[in-house]
Amino acid sequence: MQNISPYPSSLTDAQWESIQPQLPKRPGGGRPPRHHRRDILDAVFYLLRTGCAWRLLPHDFAPWQTVYGYFRRWRHQGVWKKIHDALVVRVRRAAGKLPTPSAAILDSQSVKSADQAGPRGYDAGKKIKGRKRHVLVDTLGLIIAVLVTPVAVQDRDGARTLLRWLRHHASRLRLIWADGGYAGALVSWLWQLRASRRVRLEIVKRAAVQRGFAVLPKRWIVERTLGWLMKQRRLRCDYEQLLTTSEAMIHMAMIRLMLRRLHS
Repeated sequence: MQNISPYPSSLTDAQWESIQPQLPKRPGGGRPPRHHRRDILDAVFYLLRTGCAWRLLPHDFAPWQTVYGYFRRWRHQGVWKKIHDALVVRVRRAAGKLPTPSAAILDSQSVKSADQAGPRGYDAGKKIKGRKRHVLVDTLGLIIAVLVTPVAVQDRDGARTLLRWLRHHASRLRLIWADGGYAGALVSWLWQLRASRRVRLEIVKRAAVQRGFAVLPKRWIVERTLGWLMKQRRLRCDYEQLLTTSEAMIHMAMIRLMLRRLHS
């Protein structure tokens, strides 16, 4: 299907063919849908890129209620994460790497939130009222796991919740790099998390004589990923009421980036 008037954020034919198999199959019978699912995806990616409200989607898309209904349903079904994880494997293989990483980088990003309802907090250090994005990325900068919490949650506490998925995932992961905010009890806790498979947390610190900005080994990779997220205007501030919606938006941002890498 070729869109009549695609926006810069719209999927190309090759990108659509790549993402289509990951979408849920339509139930049999009933009335045929009025709107093609590619148009639904184009509308969601337009909202993500421009940062507009659902009600302000252009009229050449499906009605905003329809677009949001699909987005919400696919979020509940885990479709966005399924698409994201499938593309991570494809991008890693295209880069000559194995499907799962053996090393990763951990960090967090604090962002302001709008005045909507929903969990949020206040970070007295950064003087930000909003939420915090805890991310674990591989050496290509692709997100392995993401968790959104109120900004008052400490980095180490958010990391514990994020890293508990190691019990059932990422069997090859052996080393995680992080900054000094994760030093302390988290190092020994992670070492004991899997008795049969030790995962080491290595703290990358600034040099004692360093003055001003300097690129730190490995840590720049996750900082670049957080910068990628901020290019999507919907993510420059957290406008979502639900934390799971914020996580879905992050997965969508990485989906767009990986599709461009695969079909540039």
